[in-house]
Amino acid sequence: MAKQDFAESTIKGTISPPKVTHMAALVEPKDFALLLNDIDHYEGSVITRYALRIAPLVFVRPGELRHAKWQDIDLQKGLWSYTPPKTKSKTRVQHIVPLSTQVIHLLSELVQITRYKSEYVFPATTSNLKPMSENTVNQALRRLGYTSEQACGHGFRASARTILEEILDFPIELIEQQLAHQVKDMHGRTYNRTKHLDKRKIIM
Repeated sequence: MAKQDFAESTIKGTISPPKVTHMAALVEPKDFALLLNDIDHYEGSVITRYALRIAPLVFVRPGELRHAKWQDIDLQKGLWSYTPPKTKSKTRVQHIVPLSTQVIHLLSELVQITRYKSEYVFPATTSNLKPMSENTVNQALRRLGYTSEQACGHGFRASARTILEEILDFPIELIEQQLAHQVKDMHGRTYNRTKHLDKRKIIM
């Protein structure tokens, strides 16, 4: 046996494999309810407060939330249709987010604050020409007392996926499609963006 092979075989089993870490998320309904209640009592900046309240109700990727533009939102139809920005999105296919009555209500309030001074729904505090910082939502969660191991902006997606499937019994393919993951039908074809939109409205 070569020295290198012997060394590798000796090392194997003595070093623990690296732990795979996932985005921090609360997936127990009681814990998640407490988080939502805490969010409702957040006392930071106004725009951050709205972003924090809307994030768990739309569960899009954080980059997609902060890049949200008013031109893509139809409050009358209750739809947010957009092409994901060049962030960590796995696809550039246009995505549709049905808006719940709660989100429509929040956006109807926020429109009076940001729409007439910025194209972004959640503009940065330093410039109306830029979206809010990528750390804004996470920093707000820290101010609420949640550690990075407990909750983060991206974790709302995991919370939604788990609760919708395991607690509310929605079909996983509908959840995955609403999460903007590539979902294929029985023939191997990727569902188009409007597939099952009525059912997805019920989910939201």
